[in-house]
This record gives sequence, structure tokens and C-alpha cells, in this order.
Amino acid sequence: MDLVSTLVVAFWAMLPAYVPNNAAVLLGGGRPIDGGRNLGGRRILGDGKTWRGTIVGTGVGVGLALLLSEVAASVGDAANVALPTFPLPVAFALAFGAMVGDIGASFLKRRTGRDRGAAFPGLDQLDFVVGALGLAAVVDPAWFGEWFTVPVLAAVVVVTPLLHIGTNGVAYALDLKEEPW
Repeated sequence: MDLVSTLVVAFWAMLPAYVPNNAAVLLGGGRPIDGGRNLGGRRILGDGKTWRGTIVGTGVGVGLALLLSEVAASVGDAANVALPTFPLPVAFALAFGAMVGDIGASFLKRRTGRDRGAAFPGLDQLDFVVGALGLAAVVDPAWFGEWFTVPVLAAVVVVTPLLHIGTNGVAYALDLKEEPW
């Protein structure tokens, strides 16, 4: 697989994980998952991690995965690259895993004394990737191994931080986020 094909597969395979946290920002809100409780004098997660955001983000990611599955063959033919389809358990694993990864990062931020929105380089850009890929690997190891080859994983690790910084910059410019990271 050449570099362009590797990048296309990496982006396509990660779309169901890339979208959930953005959907949660746009459509979330409501009751915090931690219910406002503290651990060691600091919030467990904070107001930004809500039940509605988690459910909506997961649903949007799963819906996108199912849509991508429907068009994968035609888009792949047009781009001259084989693209993955997403079995329902994998679609859920990528989307929910992305949300869980972000929630886990929020927990780590609170434990290290960082306030909501404070930068945590590296963790901020890859937390959801670790959650999504980890859960997808557990749910369907064969599918994961077929599509997330070493070159595709490398592309995800390199490209994701760039995409993350770019999309967060746009969200910040549109006043959808309070910080640009």
C-alpha cells in the first residue's frame, strides 16, 4: 500500500472515532457524568463530560460508521483503494472507545491538577485514539488486524494530532470551544 492509500485508509478507518467528541461538544451538555462529585478535593471529571454528550457522540460515530460502510465500495473504487466497512460492534467500539478515551484523559487531567480546558500535550491529541483503537482491538481483533496495520497505525499517530489541533482551532474561532487545543 502506497503512502496516499495508507493515509486514506487511516482517515477512513478513524472517522467513526474522530467525530464523536466533536458531536459531544456541539450537541452535549446536561448532567455531568461525575454528578459534581470530587475525589481528593478535585472534580472527578468536570462539567464537560456529560451523559448526553457521551450518548450523542457515540450515536453520531456509530451512525457515521454505518453510512461509511454503505458507500465504502463506491468511494474505494473511485479512489482506487480498498476501504473498510464497519461491523456494528466495531462501529460502536470506535465511537464509544473515543468517548471513553477522552473521559479517561479528563480524569487524568483532574488528578494532575489541571483545570478543565487546560492543555495536556500529547494526551489531548491521542486520548480518544487509544480508547477507540483499544476497544476495537478487543471487540474484533481480526477486523482490527486487517485494517490497522503498522503503517496505518503510524499514519494515525502522526496525522491525528494535526487534525485535532486544526479542528480545535476552527471550533475556537467559531466560539464553540473556550480554548484552541
